[in-house]
Amino acid sequence: MPNSTVSYLWRDKDAARGYLAGVSLHSHTNQSHETLDFLANLGNQYPLIRPLLTRLETRAQTFHNLRVNYAASYWTPPMTPKLAFDLESKQIEDLGLNSMVSISDHDNINAPMLLRTVPSARQIPVSVEWSAPYGGVQDFHLGIHNLPSARAQEWMQTLADYTRNPSDKRLTEILAALNDEPNVLVVFNHPMWDLFLIGNAKHEFLVNEFLLKNGNYLHALELNGLRPWEENRAVRSLAAKWNMLLISGGDRHGVEPNGNINVTNAANFTEFVHEIRRERRSNVLFMPQYAQPWKHRLLQSTLDAIRTYPDFPQGSRTWDERTFHPDSNGVVRPLSEIWPKGAAPRAMRWAIGLVMLMGSAPVSGSLRFAWSDTNDLRMALGEQEG
Repeated sequence: MPNSTVSYLWRDKDAARGYLAGVSLHSHTNQSHETLDFLANLGNQYPLIRPLLTRLETRAQTFHNLRVNYAASYWTPPMTPKLAFDLESKQIEDLGLNSMVSISDHDNINAPMLLRTVPSARQIPVSVEWSAPYGGVQDFHLGIHNLPSARAQEWMQTLADYTRNPSDKRLTEILAALNDEPNVLVVFNHPMWDLFLIGNAKHEFLVNEFLLKNGNYLHALELNGLRPWEENRAVRSLAAKWNMLLISGGDRHGVEPNGNINVTNAANFTEFVHEIRRERRSNVLFMPQYAQPWKHRLLQSTLDAIRTYPDFPQGSRTWDERTFHPDSNGVVRPLSEIWPKGAAPRAMRWAIGLVMLMGSAPVSGSLRFAWSDTNDLRMALGEQEG
């Protein structure tokens, strides 16, 4: 039987006591290509922003013959692999624990391979967040941690081949083969998040169908450190239904460390994998930042994506150096190289300024208060769940 425990550091300051190490799973670096769909979602959540985005799209087409193409565009998180590794390590070490960090960028292993050349990060596992198409209408994100170093690139080619030519049968074959790798950990990341907005009912049907076919090859379901309480409660119910283990996954994209970690007495990451896979035991610890209102944290993550970081390496300092779009010839380039006259359009500067205003001290504090939900917090802690 799976044995998952969930603790909250703001409720029990000694929750990490008695453990040897903390494990940071699922975080992103500037090597990760992130969809620009968040702009459309931001416009839906904050109606004042939508007209500005519409104006930008219209002007780009009218005056520059450049159609805004979200599908072919992407942004990269601000933190370099080393900065991200140090950030996650420090949060764990501040608890008096040894740190293990598994960075899983979208569909590439550049970050862990780069970090393996750094003495302090040499033992980092080779991990990836794989976007696996399923059902013709949805992608499921799978955290694949601790790939064998000698065959990691071969595995990445296998995953990429499937993504280009998906089929249910081939997906099951790949997951079965990953399960045959004794030191690899496969996690179903944020399983209840309807990424493509196909509708909750259809998404839940596909999730359950996927687990029926492939659940034996998955080792845990993720409680996501950047998703809301309600969604993580649904994941807990899903785990109970399928008799699966729960595991942490912070999903950090900005400069705030992961909202949850695992605590363990494992001496290294491979031992931790065995704890999850063989002993079916997982101890999840939510960090204090997760207790903040979800909409406020989402805003802060957005602010992290658009801030200027003057001390970062060139190419990672401004948001338009970190955002990429096809130019008029179809070549994907940083926006900073595409802007007419070398500067962002006025409408875009207004949109960015409005978001930054929402993050300023007076406005941010008011929004945090308006978005707080103490009843949601009580339910998250299990005080109304029997």
